[in-house]
Amino acid sequence: MRIAGVEAFPVALPFREPYIAANGTIEQREMVVLRITSEDGTAGHGDAVPMSLRGGPGLERILDELEGECAGALAGRELDDASDVRRLVGECGGAGLSSSASAAVDVALIDLLGRATGIPAWRILGASAAGPVACNGTLGGGQPRAVAAAARELARAGFRTLKVKVGTGEDRERLLAVREAVGPDVALRVDANGAWCLSRAQRELTELNREVGLELAEQPCESLEELSGLRASADVPIVADESVATAADAERALTLDACDAVTLKLAKVGGPHAALAVARRIPAYISSALDSAIGIAAGLHTALALPASGFAAGLAHGLATSTLFADDVAAGIPIVGPAPDPGSSPGLGVEVDPAALERLAI
Repeated sequence: MRIAGVEAFPVALPFREPYIAANGTIEQREMVVLRITSEDGTAGHGDAVPMSLRGGPGLERILDELEGECAGALAGRELDDASDVRRLVGECGGAGLSSSASAAVDVALIDLLGRATGIPAWRILGASAAGPVACNGTLGGGQPRAVAAAARELARAGFRTLKVKVGTGEDRERLLAVREAVGPDVALRVDANGAWCLSRAQRELTELNREVGLELAEQPCESLEELSGLRASADVPIVADESVATAADAERALTLDACDAVTLKLAKVGGPHAALAVARRIPAYISSALDSAIGIAAGLHTALALPASGFAAGLAHGLATSTLFADDVAAGIPIVGPAPDPGSSPGLGVEVDPAALERLAI
């Protein structure tokens, strides 16, 4: 199969409510939807979500990468199997390509290959079977009463694990309100996005774990060195996020004994193949970077291909974020709820709505 065209569509997905985290508040999620088309008209899609709140490049640079070096590198190239996907992602820009752009190319090529061959993305990635993927519900760092009300609705919808943003003020009040709202049987994890220093993280996690019980803490401190010191003294499992973006970072985390696991966002690490490479080195689960339905589907397919044993194997993935948006690029959003199943349709199994690309264009 020969690649005939590459198109990039900058869009913005509006949130139902402003999304509040320690590293900022946003009202819409800007991203680029990438479409790669073969000579027979078959199309695959990926999305590139900027990690600019974490110091990554913004939308304009990502768009330039996709329309520039990626389009030039892909035009006229052959795509016949998974090895071609990995090779073409590398040839799009090598080490200089942003992780968000790499993720979009990787996902779009996987989707295109799957649609052309009738194979689901999870099989291309090495999984043996499809099935439900357990996910946590995500709660922003807003006012305690409002967050507790949202937690109650998520628990009623069947979520047995909830992640609560912290580091935004009123953390204790928010967690206590959530615990009261959902009862003792729902697991709670916190995500500080690196907002706490080591001493504060030690204090906060000790107190929160005693009062509400914590399943784990995502990125409580900024650096791997701080996480290492925290893990040596904390009675809560520590999961790295922002501080592990590459296989080399994972090796360093292991050397420092810095965490029990890592959470991998496809936009952060560079796509499904890069995520699986990290997961072969350290326990990992997949999380959303507030992606569109395209990125969520890609995350679910990737989750099915993760190692089936180890600390992270039984943990819920952070991929139930589609309902945070008031609109999306997909024609319907079939991948929602506490245990979505990506199914066995060819490619990602998500149909992009051309009218939505036009409606959400920026």
